Amino acid sequence: MFEQFAAGARTAVTHALEEARLRGDRRISTEHLLLGVLHETGSFAVQSLGTDLEAARTALDALDRTALAAIGIDAQGVEWPPIPASRKHTPFTSGARSVLPRALAEVKKAGGRRITSEHLLLAILDCERPDPAAELMEQLGIDRAAVRERIRQTGA
Repeated sequence: MFEQFAAGARTAVTHALEEARLRGDRRISTEHLLLGVLHETGSFAVQSLGTDLEAARTALDALDRTALAAIGIDAQGVEWPPIPASRKHTPFTSGARSVLPRALAEVKKAGGRRITSEHLLLAILDCERPDPAAELMEQLGIDRAAVRERIRQTGA
């Protein structure tokens, strides 16, 4: 499927892998894909979200601390070491894997041929709680319906 990705979408997935490693995660999840898309600061998709990479990282850290506190773990001040680069393939979670066919469906709806970062974002916007990306977008106050409408108006 990755052969159908345009350069921007490929870059977003590469950044998602980097984000997973920086956070100490061994799998790429939907929140990593969202962070990967946010690396493209000049793209219309990112401008439509009304947030930036640093705000999303901060919100994701807060969500992680809240989840750990719910089970009695105080992670205040704990720094997670990054996962070292590996030759092994970093797997996608089932949620992240489900984003890819939805992105392809968005391309087909728009009559396109290549998955762009906008299509990837449209597929991420469809994630529902308790999906990590949905939780993150809620924490950031992102109006998913409004973002979806803005992106679709541009022809994505």
